[in-house]
Amino acid sequence: MTFELTMEIDAPPKEVFEFVADFTTMPQWYSAVQRVDRTGDNTGIGTRYEVHRNLPGGPARNEVAITELTPEKEVTFTSLSGPTPFVYRYKVEPTRGKTQLTLEGTISGAGLPGPAALLGPLAEKLFKRGMQDNLGTLAEILQK
Repeated sequence: MTFELTMEIDAPPKEVFEFVADFTTMPQWYSAVQRVDRTGDNTGIGTRYEVHRNLPGGPARNEVAITELTPEKEVTFTSLSGPTPFVYRYKVEPTRGKTQLTLEGTISGAGLPGPAALLGPLAEKLFKRGMQDNLGTLAEILQK
């Protein structure tokens, strides 16, 4: 599944970028993410994280890396292992004194056990709605 979500956030672009580019902030705003541990000493492209999530099929762990980075503008996270392979690209742009955050992503249900793997289009619809809610939580945190 490929998707794109855009949200306007009443916060400076630099602040929004720094927050989303730090994958360890995800447990604060991404409902399925329980814990994120940075692995290694890398910074920038190649930085890796171990992500612990609660999925419909139960707990899951993914290894994720920063695979593209344009400071203060764009960051891409790619799962390297684990169920539900994904690529999330966050783009930050100033707009009318605020920040436009765009999430372009691809995600697959590959690796989900049991009935959750068979939900197909329904799962995609629920996922997209969940991601929109997650971005809403992110906006609330940054606008305070």
